[in-house]
Amino acid sequence: MKQRFSNVRFFRSTAEQGGPSLVAVDLLSVVLTGFLSGAALIVAIGAQNAFVLRQGLRREHVLPVVLLCTGADVVLMSAGAAGLGVLVEAAPWFATAARVAGGLFLLGYALLALRRAVRPGVLVARSEGAGSRRTALLTAAALTFLNPHVYLDTVVLLGALANGHGDRRWWFVLGSATASAVWFSALGAGAHRLSRWLDRPRAWRVIDVVIGVTMLVLGVTLLLG
Repeated sequence: MKQRFSNVRFFRSTAEQGGPSLVAVDLLSVVLTGFLSGAALIVAIGAQNAFVLRQGLRREHVLPVVLLCTGADVVLMSAGAAGLGVLVEAAPWFATAARVAGGLFLLGYALLALRRAVRPGVLVARSEGAGSRRTALLTAAALTFLNPHVYLDTVVLLGALANGHGDRRWWFVLGSATASAVWFSALGAGAHRLSRWLDRPRAWRVIDVVIGVTMLVLGVTLLLG
């Protein structure tokens, strides 16, 4: 009891002297937990990340795509923290519809990527036939919102973790959102630095084959899941 009182007096004294308070340390811990939790779910091979990587390599509309992906994550994380995850769990038809739509979209995108691999001459990073910003944003949005795992992971799982912190859940969301912003920015900017070595058709053939196979596997997995 004496030791506990001594610790309390020490922290109170520290706070009065202008040092870091327990509240600040506690909030920082929640933010860090949110950051690590968000990073663990975001940093994975998936359709969305593959698309951001490809846009970064081609140097096409990287900033708008990164902002859209990050903004979508923030909206979904906030919805989960606000309690939408409970509604998603209570409506299994929603996950099924998203799974089927997402699977079909991924199969279509996979076929387009494999078709580009057959025609590598049009895939040079600085090609004149760059896609429009609208097409890039619509594709990024479809890859994000037609993926059922984004609702299970971002809304349900991260929402449950955030709500586990009670009134501090928005600090958890801040950490998770920061992880999303850091990851997508690094993915887009990092790929941009590699583009100088990928400014030839053969390299893009390999990239599109990898992207096509990845999305084909993901699409089949969704439809069979």
